[in-house]
Amino acid sequence: MDISYRWLSDFVSLDAAPAALADTLTMLGLEVDGQRRLGHAMDGVVVGEILNVRPHPNADRLVLCDVNIGTGAPLQIACGAPNVAAGQKAPVATVGTTLYQTADDGTRTPLTIETRTIRGETSHGMICAEDELELSDNHAGIMVLPDDARVGESFAAYLDAHNVAAEDHIFEIDLTPNRPDAASHLGVARDLAAKTEQSLQMPAVDVPAPGGAAAAQVDVSIDDVEGCPRYVAMVVRDVTVGPSPLWLRRRLTAIGLQPRNTIVDITNYVLHALGQPLHAFDLDALAGPAIHVRAAEAPTDVETLDGATRTVPPGTLMIHDAERPVAVAGVMGGANSEVTDTTTDVLIESAYFDPSRIRRAAKALGLQTDSSYRFERGVDRTGQARAAAWAAQLMASLAGGTVVDGLVDAHPVPPAPATVTLRPERLSERLGTEVPPAAARGILERLGFDVSATAEGLACTVPPWRPDVSIEEDLMEEVARVWGYDRIPEPARVPLPNQTPTRRLREDLRNDIRDALRGHGFRELYTNSMCSVEKAERFNPHSTPAVQTLNPIAQTMAALRPRLLPGVLDVLQFNTNHGQEALRVFEFGRVFRQAGAHEETLVPGYAEHEALLLAWTGPHAPTHWDTKPRPADFYDLKGIAAAVLRELRLDALVSAAPASEPPPTAAYALSYRLDEQEVGTIMRLDEEVARAYDLDAPVFVAEFDWNTLAAHVAHLPERRYEPVQRHPVAERDLAVLVPDDQPAGPLLDAIRTAGQPLLQEVVLFDRFTGAGIPEGQQSLAFRMQLGADRTLTDQEIDERMQAIEGALTGTFDASIRDAA
Repeated sequence: MDISYRWLSDFVSLDAAPAALADTLTMLGLEVDGQRRLGHAMDGVVVGEILNVRPHPNADRLVLCDVNIGTGAPLQIACGAPNVAAGQKAPVATVGTTLYQTADDGTRTPLTIETRTIRGETSHGMICAEDELELSDNHAGIMVLPDDARVGESFAAYLDAHNVAAEDHIFEIDLTPNRPDAASHLGVARDLAAKTEQSLQMPAVDVPAPGGAAAAQVDVSIDDVEGCPRYVAMVVRDVTVGPSPLWLRRRLTAIGLQPRNTIVDITNYVLHALGQPLHAFDLDALAGPAIHVRAAEAPTDVETLDGATRTVPPGTLMIHDAERPVAVAGVMGGANSEVTDTTTDVLIESAYFDPSRIRRAAKALGLQTDSSYRFERGVDRTGQARAAAWAAQLMASLAGGTVVDGLVDAHPVPPAPATVTLRPERLSERLGTEVPPAAARGILERLGFDVSATAEGLACTVPPWRPDVSIEEDLMEEVARVWGYDRIPEPARVPLPNQTPTRRLREDLRNDIRDALRGHGFRELYTNSMCSVEKAERFNPHSTPAVQTLNPIAQTMAALRPRLLPGVLDVLQFNTNHGQEALRVFEFGRVFRQAGAHEETLVPGYAEHEALLLAWTGPHAPTHWDTKPRPADFYDLKGIAAAVLRELRLDALVSAAPASEPPPTAAYALSYRLDEQEVGTIMRLDEEVARAYDLDAPVFVAEFDWNTLAAHVAHLPERRYEPVQRHPVAERDLAVLVPDDQPAGPLLDAIRTAGQPLLQEVVLFDRFTGAGIPEGQQSLAFRMQLGADRTLTDQEIDERMQAIEGALTGTFDASIRDAA
């Protein structure tokens, strides 16, 4: 949310510089994420009068102007604006003046005005457009000033006299959801006034009494009282719709709004000043004229002000006239009743809508507006009439309209103020410092609370603009942030619990794997657990649809991830597009699926578990002067996966085999099984999917069910120290002939089983086909280490080797070859 320094000064006196004020706001709980300077002092820019305009003799698109700036002889200035004419008054940047050009990215480049020769004619300055003075983005022509502008007057002084800020500072405030009252300049100013012990300067508004001619001319009824407890309407007739005055346009553009016309700009101005959303209807476009607030009974198509036709779901709060819907309440008006250049009579809507109803409607339509942003959080339930009356006054003064006497105030449920008691002794105890009761009372009263002393403490009537305050701790927070968190001393000592912290196995295992993977050059990621429905279904390995969220913040966050892979691929894409090549990453995170009918889960119908993902793409190592990196391959990541299983002491229990049903998006995959249960896969990503993420190098991914792995580790014997073996080990090599499509993994598993209890290590060290090997066969050579707590005899070794050979020949139809 953007807040203007100059606009704030309308409500409270500002003595602090913008940087200091930003710190004050942050300490008040209104965190300033950034600030930017808008405009400049305009030294050297004066009001000039164009005396004469004649064609440039050497340029068809330029004219030469004689301009009086009140310093003697007129200046000759070349100008290319299409609207320049004799008799006009306009801002003139004299020689030596520095202006600024703002690029699309917000960077400002200084431009110093100099005497220049343009196509043979000398130009002594520049007649300025609004954008060249950073007053707006209008570059249609020079800025023409009213006749009352005094020639030679400083343009900055002229602007100041017309309430236009030549220079301003904009604060970007990160507003928390519990502070709807601060979603306006008045709300921010109220906090500053409480902090600096000043009075709040409210705009002078004459609020008419309900009834009068306005009530006789417009019929207002509320059918859905729960959704709309109050609706105020006022009528302004005979307005002239046109461009807003400069001061109003400047206020809106300063906070990032695009001016539209006088009527719409006034409603936006009041919204950002007071925090009460308004809507202006073309009164002549309303049938009746009448306003009826009711919930949609069936899906309804509405063309909104942005030109889009939207289907409104049943239950959505709608504004109808006597015949049809004319607005989605609290979100956006309808195109069939919008204010246009031909509008003469205006109906001003100022209402209170139930926050939950507006939130549901905005999410259902995928549409958030300045109005819905405030209604969703809760606006002042007593501020509707004041806001409507102020807008009506402005329309009368700026658009030449006439305010119809009275107003319509449909108010079926008047709000009942809540009272919360603050105990001063409890306040000091909770804050850890002594806050005098008088100081606490003064802070709360300056924030708008009606405070009275009782036997229990300070009884505080909560102002209607603070729906977030409901318990004593809320009042404590109000006092603390205005009193100053920096005034709360650090305690001299902090009590510690007298207990031994317990270690959790799964967390310890996770940290062990993190350390191991970092040692192998992997970096840990934390990605979002939500993604689009399309992406979730594309990567979904389950037979059931992906889990969708009921009220997604955005379409890109409408489903819960079924795998960690989508988020990791986004990270790989980002880093690859930013010049990174050798990428090795891992992530621990939860993944989600729909559960079976008889499956017991924490949330019925849905299951989740923790997963571990490893990914590798690009070179196997960074480029180095003495290293020629090769592309990483499937076996690089397979080796890392094996290291993870060894760290967990599951390597001897987990078997690997080609996946019969590879996961979605896999070109090919290897499946890891533990007790006949699949606990993970390692795969190469499908090339088409990789290209969709701008990944030219092959991408290799390993995914594990971390819950299952950790559960098996929990049942393993404790890891115990064993002294270094003093007795020598015996090494034996064994080569076998097997079909060339036979994976080596099952043979390794068979060797480990048959070689017990003496076999300590086995590795595949050679694979050979070609000369001397029969067609359709391959030679696999294994190296084994056998040992025990004694020196083995040849007979013991031979017995184990015979058992291993028997397992291979009997199970895999292998032929024994001589050791390679």
